[in-house]
Amino acid sequence: MKKNIVLCYPVQQRHVERIAAVAGDDYQIIDAGQEHIAEEIFNADIFCGHAKVPVDWDEVVARGRLQWIQSSAAGMDHCLVPSVVQSPIHITSASGVLANQVAEHGMALALAFLRSLPTFFRAQQKEEFIRRPTMDLHGATVGIVGLGGVGRRLAEVLSIFGVTILAVDMFPVAKPAYVSELWGPANTDSLFAMCDVIFLCVPLNHDTRHLVNARRLSLMKPTALLVNISRGAVVDTDALVTALEQKQLCGAVMDVTDPEPLTEGHPLWSREDVIITPHVGGQCYSRIDDMTRMFCENLRRWESGEPLINYLSVKSLGFPIRDGGYPLWVDVDRMIS
Repeated sequence: MKKNIVLCYPVQQRHVERIAAVAGDDYQIIDAGQEHIAEEIFNADIFCGHAKVPVDWDEVVARGRLQWIQSSAAGMDHCLVPSVVQSPIHITSASGVLANQVAEHGMALALAFLRSLPTFFRAQQKEEFIRRPTMDLHGATVGIVGLGGVGRRLAEVLSIFGVTILAVDMFPVAKPAYVSELWGPANTDSLFAMCDVIFLCVPLNHDTRHLVNARRLSLMKPTALLVNISRGAVVDTDALVTALEQKQLCGAVMDVTDPEPLTEGHPLWSREDVIITPHVGGQCYSRIDDMTRMFCENLRRWESGEPLINYLSVKSLGFPIRDGGYPLWVDVDRMIS
């Protein structure tokens, strides 16, 4: 009996054929899409995708069929419920696949704010030609919270701006030369107090939900900018509104919000010290090609017993290595063998 690979990301026929070629005759490929994933997930031996509709993960675990989840997103909050975390299901993320695009978008948001582009766009609509103040990125102290695939690429891009880069990460290892300091989570408060621009690049989990709260916002310089390109719930939205009203920071730019989208009439929509884009940081013309290429490589490794790209350690800390252009998480407790 053939095993099933169930897909839930926007593949085309050529992507399905490429996966089938790697999988071989032992597998059947099912393109479930968002419309059918809630049912087809129960038939999966391997799942690749990101279900944006409710999935009964507890029942998936209880049935005991699913062996491996390959997320098509870097964030894993869509599937890392307690039952999955505690199960023998192997889990890999798409961390790094869209790092270039998310880093670009984060830079675009930050530079747009610092160079007052929204102000000038509004002036253009009024046919006004008035020079107004701008801020500088060159020479700033920049903080990166989360030095994973996106955070590292962002740091690399930022390095040409002559900035001082400080970073915190759950795994403060393999510090790039262009990062001045790489600390563990205990130094997060210090980073918030020291930096002129702070980029949020962390996944959403129990430890990072509302990581940016009223207390941390109060630590920021009144001239500092907050950039959220991770997940909306990393920031306490109500606390952010209050902090902006009290001018505890100069502004916030975000590709993600909590809730997403913001409700009609929410105060963040109309603030001139806020820029919001509709979660488009990962958009890329080659996104599905890139995701399929990574999944095919991981599928080849799965079949040959090699370590998987972006293997998520949930039983022990593990450590990050670079492999094939993507972060490779190796955990000796759950190594595929």
